[in-house]
Amino acid sequence: MKIIGITGPTGAGKTTALGALRELGAWMIDADEVYHRLLEESAPLREALTARFGDIQDKSGKIDRKKLGNVVFRNPAALADLNAIAHRYVGRELDRRLAEAEASGCPLAAIDAIALLESGFGAKCDATVAVVAPAELRVRRIMAREGIPEDYARKRVNAQKPESFFRESCDYVLENNEDDTPETFGARALALFLTILE
Repeated sequence: MKIIGITGPTGAGKTTALGALRELGAWMIDADEVYHRLLEESAPLREALTARFGDIQDKSGKIDRKKLGNVVFRNPAALADLNAIAHRYVGRELDRRLAEAEASGCPLAAIDAIALLESGFGAKCDATVAVVAPAELRVRRIMAREGIPEDYARKRVNAQKPESFFRESCDYVLENNEDDTPETFGARALALFLTILE
């Protein structure tokens, strides 16, 4: 089974690139979705987070992601601690899902992870692809997508690795520019993935 890892900063267009992999029949694993599901379902993960970050729960006892974000996005050490905790739990679930994909006979799996490289998840991949886009475009996209204010969107963007990190660390780079449409970018992504799979 071939495994392609997709990474890049938030709002760069990873969803469109992943759509191209879906067209190719890839078994899709979204590390962010895995993390959010574990936040809901994994008591040990919630306990580890509250032990480190304190009062980050809402009235129902669930992790309040905005409270947590306000703590970690302005504190690099706190962000590093969050990532270390999350990667441990997410990594176990990724391994389980990849084993399930392989057992099913799937010829291709895709891991979508913003921290693909830092987490060590990239080592599971046959090829890593960075999806990048200009920072201002990314800020506008995540504001529209998530209904968040500009200052919070900028905190999110500024807390992530610079574009140069993704360019230097991945096997391939997909650029998503101002003049791209989802269709043109998706077609370019599909062409790249077909080349990787040759």
